[in-house]
Amino acid sequence: MEILKRVFQNAQKYQKRIVLPEGTEPRTLRATEIILNQKLARLILLGNPEEINQVANEIGVNIEGATIVDPKTDSRRGQYADLMVEIRKSKGLTKESALDLLNDPLYFAPLMIKSGDADGELAGAINATGDVLRPALQYVKTMPGVSVVSGAFLMFVNDPHFGHEGILVFADCAVMPDPNEQQLAEIAVTTAKTAKAIVGMDPRVAMLSFSTMGSAQHPLVDKMRNATRIAREMDPELKIDGEMQLDAALIAEVGRLKAPNSEVAGRANILVFPGLEAANIGYKLVQRLGKAEAVGPVLQGMAAPINDLSRGCSVSDIVNMVAITANQAAALFE
Repeated sequence: MEILKRVFQNAQKYQKRIVLPEGTEPRTLRATEIILNQKLARLILLGNPEEINQVANEIGVNIEGATIVDPKTDSRRGQYADLMVEIRKSKGLTKESALDLLNDPLYFAPLMIKSGDADGELAGAINATGDVLRPALQYVKTMPGVSVVSGAFLMFVNDPHFGHEGILVFADCAVMPDPNEQQLAEIAVTTAKTAKAIVGMDPRVAMLSFSTMGSAQHPLVDKMRNATRIAREMDPELKIDGEMQLDAALIAEVGRLKAPNSEVAGRANILVFPGLEAANIGYKLVQRLGKAEAVGPVLQGMAAPINDLSRGCSVSDIVNMVAITANQAAALFE
């Protein structure tokens, strides 16, 4: 896919430092060899060096070029623990407890990012989403003006007439079960930033509902309409409209009929769903029945890129997500 090629080319140009906390996980090490060979990022593997090298040798991969850091013995532990205590002092965190937490790579990785020793993180091949996100939210936190972390999927569909050259971005498919109006607005704005950073698209956001521009009256419709208004206040330059039915968002003829004055209707490339239930069902329908390729979830809203893998992920999923994380990291400094 041409877009993924561009993502890889950008990653090769940026050479961001991506930390992988699951340093002994075989798929992660297979992906590490590919990433290093393709020069997609500077990789930091967390774990016991002997164990990491033993697994690499057992599965026959070359990880020379990766930096291996042992969270239990690294010289920065004291510095990181002091930073943790400062951030969490209102919660009563002690230095002793902080040092104990730093034995866990899922805590050590966000502190590397917070201290400027890494640019992004990817984990989740053997850890639950909550375990990946909890330390990240505690220490890296969300970006200014954003209170919610959400997950977007890049959907590569088989018709280039849809979205941006056949790419649509769906959100939130991974994190927030029932977002309120403010949270939906934040999801819309952060998804637009994600799409621009990774795909290079000119975002056109449709706030989905079962109504288009007042065709139905219901509190659920009001929620999407109000979320649209809040998003416009957050980013007056953003092309966003709603509430809008799916066909009005994607099909030009329907968009002209149902929302003739909209610059988004019939041309949307970002779809914001009213809740996790609809979004998760929606992306899987498109993936399974429409034979689209789904890449993600790409976590967004964090102050630095920290992405979560599915525990059923493939080696290529890890490679793709490292490249995407590198693109997100680069976009923070533009």
